[in-house]
Amino acid sequence: MIKRILTITVLMATLLIGSTAFATLKVGVLSDLTGPTSSVGVPYAQGVTDCIAYVNANGGVNGEDIKLIQVDYAYNVQQALAAYKRFKSQGIVALQGWGTGDTEALVRFVSRDRIPVFSASYSAHFMDPKKAPYNFTIAPDYSTQGRAGLKYIKDNWKEVRAPKLAFVYPDKPYGLVPLKAMKEYAKEIGFEITGDEVLGLKAMDATPQLLALKKQNPDFVWVGGTTPSTAVLMKDAKKLGFNGKFLVNIWGNDENLAKMAGTACEGNFGMQAAAVYGQDVPGMEVIVKQTKGQPRMTHYLRGFVSTLVMVEGMKKAAANGKVTGKSIKEALETMRDYDPMGLAPAISYFPDDHRPSMAINVCTVKDGKLEFVETVALPRDAKWLGK
Repeated sequence: MIKRILTITVLMATLLIGSTAFATLKVGVLSDLTGPTSSVGVPYAQGVTDCIAYVNANGGVNGEDIKLIQVDYAYNVQQALAAYKRFKSQGIVALQGWGTGDTEALVRFVSRDRIPVFSASYSAHFMDPKKAPYNFTIAPDYSTQGRAGLKYIKDNWKEVRAPKLAFVYPDKPYGLVPLKAMKEYAKEIGFEITGDEVLGLKAMDATPQLLALKKQNPDFVWVGGTTPSTAVLMKDAKKLGFNGKFLVNIWGNDENLAKMAGTACEGNFGMQAAAVYGQDVPGMEVIVKQTKGQPRMTHYLRGFVSTLVMVEGMKKAAANGKVTGKSIKEALETMRDYDPMGLAPAISYFPDDHRPSMAINVCTVKDGKLEFVETVALPRDAKWLGK
């Protein structure tokens, strides 16, 4: 009898150990690996998967591994919605998203289902919990990014007269979103705005826009497109002898710009939310190890940081009890000045404000390489939330 009891006890202990060893927390991942934004979607997605590998190799979340369920939705909103239904049926507790269209389409569903989503769309209204209670990002909204870039320019302006500023952007929601906020802030801090030019994302020639800009004679031009159209703009600017400097948004400023624009992009400025590969920050040792020393784009580091912050929310939720979508959200909203190993500015969320920070990294291209210049931080002003 005693022998039988011991056998049952050992069997139960084995089953418990086995169930703990194979316990997993499921996370959905929407990636664009083959669609129109795959040039940046692929490195970002790799950053997500590499971060999970790093986390799981270092104890997971209180001993539980994280299992990623990844879908290449090819930047198609309907495919994203279909993938989300599958994710939900498989029991995900969080979602790593991607673009503006899918993030917008999912706001109602993730709020209803209480599933926190980290996306790479930084539209300002996603930062307002009243409009998107389960949405989180690790980069400030596009408006904050633009304001911070303008602050950097103004702080480094040496002349007595006001600096002159023009805007070039695609006639798409992504390009239009930050304009009102940036123009208001530019006037507030003493810029003279000279005008606007529209340049499509698939533009092969920017001569008409550059000729108009030469007449305006701005000192700086905000560029709201993506890397290919930004490269076209800069190459044509050099060819036509345009002397203004460019300030480029987060999706038009990366390691591919130098490859596409050559020396025409040297000395201009751009926004980024994460470190540049090889930058002297504590977490770079982890990144170099995960990538076996093979350089990655800054978008990769942003995907890594997005996942790192999500995991920190999971760990805080686990410390408070069970890890669920609701408990992750509540844990994230208590996060204050979390340092993602220096790979991005410190992150805080609040129940009434999901802006991760008010800081952005200004970068430039020097000798064909993207380089960090300075982190610019703005005050967390309530009047800017969601705008």
